[in-house]
Amino acid sequence: MHTDQPEGVRTSSEWLAEVDWLAFWSIPVFTGVIGWLINWTGLVMLFSPVRFRGVTFPGLRALSSVLPHKLQEVPGVMQGGLGWQGIIPARAAKMGSIAVDKAISKLGTPAEFYQQLEPDRIAEHIVEIFSPELPALIDEVMQAEHPALWRDLPPAGRRAVIGRVREQLPGVVRSITTEIGNHIDQLLDPKIMVIEHFRADPALVVRIFRDFGQRELDLMVRFGGIFGFLLGIPVAVLDLTLHQWWLLPVLGVVVGWATNALGMWLIFEPPEPRRVWGVKVHGLFPRRQREAAEVYAAIIAEDVITLENIGDFLLNGPRGDRTRQMLAVALGPAIDRAAGVARPAVRVALGRGRYDAIRAAIAREGVEYTMTPFRDKDFSREQADKIRALVATRTRELPPRDFVEMMRAAIREDEWMLYAHGAIMGFGGGVLHLWIFGVGGG
Repeated sequence: MHTDQPEGVRTSSEWLAEVDWLAFWSIPVFTGVIGWLINWTGLVMLFSPVRFRGVTFPGLRALSSVLPHKLQEVPGVMQGGLGWQGIIPARAAKMGSIAVDKAISKLGTPAEFYQQLEPDRIAEHIVEIFSPELPALIDEVMQAEHPALWRDLPPAGRRAVIGRVREQLPGVVRSITTEIGNHIDQLLDPKIMVIEHFRADPALVVRIFRDFGQRELDLMVRFGGIFGFLLGIPVAVLDLTLHQWWLLPVLGVVVGWATNALGMWLIFEPPEPRRVWGVKVHGLFPRRQREAAEVYAAIIAEDVITLENIGDFLLNGPRGDRTRQMLAVALGPAIDRAAGVARPAVRVALGRGRYDAIRAAIAREGVEYTMTPFRDKDFSREQADKIRALVATRTRELPPRDFVEMMRAAIREDEWMLYAHGAIMGFGGGVLHLWIFGVGGG
């Protein structure tokens, strides 16, 4: 039976007979290579450099406030510079903030973190360190506040004062660590701690991704090559069918954008396993939440919410004055008890003002010694195991959606840069192929 074909329309067999197969397969190969390069360079854009590198232009900082919002998001622009900083380290502080809101606030209250550090063990360590320093501390204060009295006091009298203070020390220190625990919610703010540490050391955020997700990130790069190759096949069919010079550059934009978008989807979505067309799909990062919990907990416990950082925040953070005042008030009665029955006579001999000045000076100096264990790196490292166990357990228990949001927070608003980068590279690949092979391979 004879079927008339419209003039100018070729059958599939005619089309296949006329195809320049070298030109045809060169397109998927090109898109595959470009797809691999897009995802590889996309990872470079995500993580490197950790610190901004570029040049500063006079007036750009003032001009940046009137630029479109998307351009303001480019790292360095708001600071008046042109250059680049990895998207993740550039948004380290933001990730810290969202990490607290989405996860760390659910991991435990400041009181829970503090209890994990074993306040009684901290108290024992304070006494262990503080006790040998007492003679020098009291001598230093007395020499400064009332040298004549201290000089005239017989050695036995000096030893008696020091001995009475030392006797009081364990009870006083335990009352101080208890007092810190009772007020820890007002003295300690984990959100500020995390934000400030991530801002000061953005490499920490890079480590969170690299330490547990490098395998998945490498897979995303390979996926870019595979997906680019597969997308290149329909592109090749269209190019060799329509013979339009603009087709490859335009479709290159589509392929480049789609390669990055699907790469991001592959990493993060869906947060929970589900079936699509009968196939089980699950985001590469959320499927390894348990392993990620261990890595995340180790970084938080060893570098962020450490005993050393807690102590530094308590004394030198935004609420440090309140901590110092609270500790000094708690130490004051110890000095009174050390004076014992002689306190009224000492107060009369020195004068109320002088006695109170000495009492306040000893308490003030004692605050620094009280916080010494918090700055002891070895002791802090021992206590980090408790924090790590708490953070790991709670991170494993996070709802998958919250876990994904915590990991993706640093890049969500800046993903358009990755997609734009993919589109530009796809366009360049299309132009390069057009220059080498011509229109439709001709």
